[in-house]
Amino acid sequence: MTNYKEPEIEGFFDEATNTISYLVTDKNSKKSMIIDPVLDYDPASGEVDTRSIDNILKVANERDYKIIYALETHAHADHLSGSPYIKAKTGAKIGIGEHIKQVQKIFRPVFNATDLKTDGSDFDLLFKDGEKFKLGELEVEVLYTPGHTPADVSYKIGNNIFVGDTLFMPDYGTARADFPGGDAKKLYNSIQKLLQYDDDVKLYMCHDYLPQNRKEYVWVSTVKEQKENIHLKGNITEEEFVAMRQKRDATLSVPKLLLPSIQVNIRAGRFPKAEQNGVHYLTIPVKAKRFPEQISS
Repeated sequence: MTNYKEPEIEGFFDEATNTISYLVTDKNSKKSMIIDPVLDYDPASGEVDTRSIDNILKVANERDYKIIYALETHAHADHLSGSPYIKAKTGAKIGIGEHIKQVQKIFRPVFNATDLKTDGSDFDLLFKDGEKFKLGELEVEVLYTPGHTPADVSYKIGNNIFVGDTLFMPDYGTARADFPGGDAKKLYNSIQKLLQYDDDVKLYMCHDYLPQNRKEYVWVSTVKEQKENIHLKGNITEEEFVAMRQKRDATLSVPKLLLPSIQVNIRAGRFPKAEQNGVHYLTIPVKAKRFPEQISS
């Protein structure tokens, strides 16, 4: 039997959300995991579709791979998670970093999510920093990389690290840190943690936004390449990075799918419980200094 010391990795790009989901496989055992799966969601109509996940599952089925994990790098603010669908179709366990409990506590009152437990129990697996588990004959190590959110983790397997929203491609920069619980200082330290690995270690992004000077989407770089990231060049200090990140974050608009994504993803991809009419509803908090009925003529 051929001895594969490195996983087979295939990225699936979702242009609607600029997200890359990964099918990662130990070819000896044919056991696989899917990282950051996307559930297709149209915010204008409220319609949900599984075509993106079905595409990944089709590839896995054609190759006779058995999916045993659906893993999240964090509770995403830009797409809904497809992990529950993968679990329903394959029996895979849903995993995320243990600090998701902190994110649940932050957002539970925002959405008045009285049905939401804040103990992480919606997920099957809550990973600790440095925890290791097996994907077939290969070992996966969990790296705690907070900053973008309090709960971000990266997954290291062989010479590859799936970094979630910590980094983007070197010509685009680094993740924002202005969401509730985000912290630019922690993001800087998480990035330095990743850059301590050997120069040839491959880093897999969760997003690519195609800068104007590039014609094709790409989502794999190396530690060496990331040391020249436009937000990190010149041995930038922690203080300089925090100032840059805070200035830049102040100019960024709210992600289009922030409100639906967060309230679904902190439930491990589960929608809020259906109402008496059998329909699931998402909550949209309304912010206004005064509402129309409070404005006197």
